[in-house]
Amino acid sequence: MVLLPRGLWFRGRFWPCSIGRAGVANRKREGDRATPAGFHRITGLLFRPDRIPCPAPWARPIGPRDLWSDDPEDPDYNRQVRAPHGFSHERLRRGDPLYDLILLTDWNAAAPTPGRGSAIFIHQWRRPGFPTEGCIALSRPDLHRIARRAPPGTPLIVPPAPQQS
Repeated sequence: MVLLPRGLWFRGRFWPCSIGRAGVANRKREGDRATPAGFHRITGLLFRPDRIPCPAPWARPIGPRDLWSDDPEDPDYNRQVRAPHGFSHERLRRGDPLYDLILLTDWNAAAPTPGRGSAIFIHQWRRPGFPTEGCIALSRPDLHRIARRAPPGTPLIVPPAPQQS
């Protein structure tokens, strides 16, 4: 997978997508609303079993208490956690369909650096062209097609943003 101006290039075609409101960041920070540049990998697939069937053998269900820590002070920063959780977090089981299917990335995951950014996912968009908080978002049908074909280890390349002079 390669993020290009025309969309996400994967398996020989472009898939229209949205990225962070602030574009691509060469130096990602928590809350900057940018999609981080770099060589990433898909690390997993989460899905809402109450809304969609299991999309792939490697997918894991999202339960009612599943959260994602986005608090740089949390020892579990940028990790999936369970409610109740005493630090700032994002609910994975949302009322809207944006997180019915989530491809997880390895952004800031191995040894998370507090404040470097969290929860960089590939998920469903609100509508075409509507920016994200830093994730990559696709139409529901395209996301489902890609998710079945992008097992853990699939590369995701986000080229660096041009340097401002």
